[in-house]
Amino acid sequence: MRPPEKMMIYNLFPLLAGTFSDWEGHLSRAAGMGFNWVFVNPIQMTGRSGSIYSIADYFDFNPLFLDRESSLAPREQVKAAVASAERMGLRVMVDLVINHCSVDSNLLKDHPEWFIWEGKGGVAHPFADENGKKVVWKDLAKFDHRNTRDKEGLYGLCLRIVTFLIELGFTGFRCDAAYQLPRSFWERLIHETREKHPDVLFFAETLGCPPDLTIKTARAGFDYIFNSSKWWDFRSPWLMKQYVLTRDIVPSISFPESHDTVRLCEELNGNVDGLKQRYLFAALFSGGLMMPMGFEFGFRKKPHVVKTRPEDWEETAIDLTDYVRRVNEMKSSHVIFQEDASTELPHCDNPNILLMWKASSHTPEESLLIMNKDIYNSQHFYTEDLQTYLQTGTPLGDISPEYRLDNVPAPFSYELRPGQGIVLTTSRSPVPEEE
Repeated sequence: MRPPEKMMIYNLFPLLAGTFSDWEGHLSRAAGMGFNWVFVNPIQMTGRSGSIYSIADYFDFNPLFLDRESSLAPREQVKAAVASAERMGLRVMVDLVINHCSVDSNLLKDHPEWFIWEGKGGVAHPFADENGKKVVWKDLAKFDHRNTRDKEGLYGLCLRIVTFLIELGFTGFRCDAAYQLPRSFWERLIHETREKHPDVLFFAETLGCPPDLTIKTARAGFDYIFNSSKWWDFRSPWLMKQYVLTRDIVPSISFPESHDTVRLCEELNGNVDGLKQRYLFAALFSGGLMMPMGFEFGFRKKPHVVKTRPEDWEETAIDLTDYVRRVNEMKSSHVIFQEDASTELPHCDNPNILLMWKASSHTPEESLLIMNKDIYNSQHFYTEDLQTYLQTGTPLGDISPEYRLDNVPAPFSYELRPGQGIVLTTSRSPVPEEE
């Protein structure tokens, strides 16, 4: 069994970060918080809409990201930024957007056979259902990966895009709307890429699709998927059902917010206890963790794929960088939090407290999270013996990022602060090998 990766991702949103020359300060901050990966949204030349997800030329760059005072050519500016990240111990992944391109890309004129065309002769646009309303992205044109009469030509374009980005230094790809492309396409692309670049990782963006389609997509060879824990209410059974279905197939990545969601600080009206609670849960729930730029400072403006600029950087009274660093350090130090481990949610007499038990498949570690679901009020937790929640009788240690206990007593009685999580670990006795 392959040991789990350390997967702690900082999402550098390029429209907010600025030019490639401006990335270094953000990368340094990410490395200082203990992240080991950086995810960058699309950096290529956009179409008329200006959306970074509406790519017109896959082999040229968005002029907003070019430093016009730099003596380096555009490609060299990108390479320098990625190399800077690597020197700080950060691997860099980038968005791979190949389910659609800009509606005004020259590709539509040069290769109309690569696209889906509708009855009246117009190119098909991607769409989504948002709260019962059909939203159509008219600045995008859908590639026809399933039925194009020139599958080799379209596949060849995608392979060239991947190769181009690898040559710039990127070693990971977040594959946008991966479930919309055939499994056979991904199997081939991942396999042929890894023949030459075995260390490259592929991350499937499958949010919003049914679990069976997520599983089908993941089996194409993806290294990670993104889970939906951000939307869990700490009560409903759906999250654990999804987790059980996918955890043995592919590990997943949690996040407290993303560039697609409303900022959590805005949702919680500035409640710092809630920000800490959600970050800790995301870090512990699954093997991977992602945090978008600005979360550490309680930003409230949702990133915009067209309008965001470096001037939108917010000055706040919130600074969670030290808390994030301590959580990341805890995750990095324990294999159990780097895998989609066996997980159960034991019953608690206090419905405002979440208990989450995990057992590692790679080490003898077990963990127990005791978390206050209530981010506004303290909640009391009591048990005669915490060992009843575990499979081992060995002593528990507290590795919580805040308010750490020197010893874990029995019986255990504790007044949890609003949103507080207590993280306890222990180790099962290893099974002796047969002679």
